[in-house]
Amino acid sequence: MSARLREAQFARSPRPATSPLSNGEVNFLWWFIQGSIADAEVRQSLWRAWGMCERHALGWLCVEAAFRHGYLHGPAIVYAELMARACDALARGGPLNRRRTAAALRTQTRCHMCELGYGPASPGHAPPARVLIGRDPTPLRKFVAACRSEWTRFVCGRCVGSAVSARCRVHLRDELTRGVAPDPDEQRAMVQAIAAGADRFQASFRWERRGTATAADRGAFVAAVGWCSGWRTLADMLEGGQPEAD
Repeated sequence: MSARLREAQFARSPRPATSPLSNGEVNFLWWFIQGSIADAEVRQSLWRAWGMCERHALGWLCVEAAFRHGYLHGPAIVYAELMARACDALARGGPLNRRRTAAALRTQTRCHMCELGYGPASPGHAPPARVLIGRDPTPLRKFVAACRSEWTRFVCGRCVGSAVSARCRVHLRDELTRGVAPDPDEQRAMVQAIAAGADRFQASFRWERRGTATAADRGAFVAAVGWCSGWRTLADMLEGGQPEAD
């Protein structure tokens, strides 16, 4: 399938509505990006949950991009590590290892923020100005728009209701479990490509590698978030479907 046809199918796919981040979510993520992510228990939770759920993965990127001016260092490290783990899981190829691979892709715990009770109606004590900035998707949209052609081909067909064969982790695991997974070599190659680019992106934050990230690397990072956490909510925001904050 050509890249142009794939992008056209993506653009036509239905999008779910995405509610703006609550005050509580913005307040939590504000403190989260200040250093909570470095806590060993938090990192273990993110590892076991394959990052955050679709909503909170998007929220994390949105808040980080808004307050860090697109400097997405924390998410870059976490999702690069998760994609390296995905490569290990998919290396267990072959019919006899299908169930073992599916087990390796399983979410072992709830999203860290969901487990703490954060959601669209969570109250909080963030100042209005902080909430306004944290809810603004403009910096993140600018980031992903600049590398759109690099991540579109990785969007999961089942997530967005298109006929493309790419699969996110959740849908790949489901199909592996049911024995109807698409070409394993194609999925493995896709994951390896995402992982390689995401790793180069996170490495570009080192002083000696600063400025080395390409559009392909940034696109791979976007794809890493979509592959681990799911594409529906992310794709909705990228297409401008998020309603305005109150």
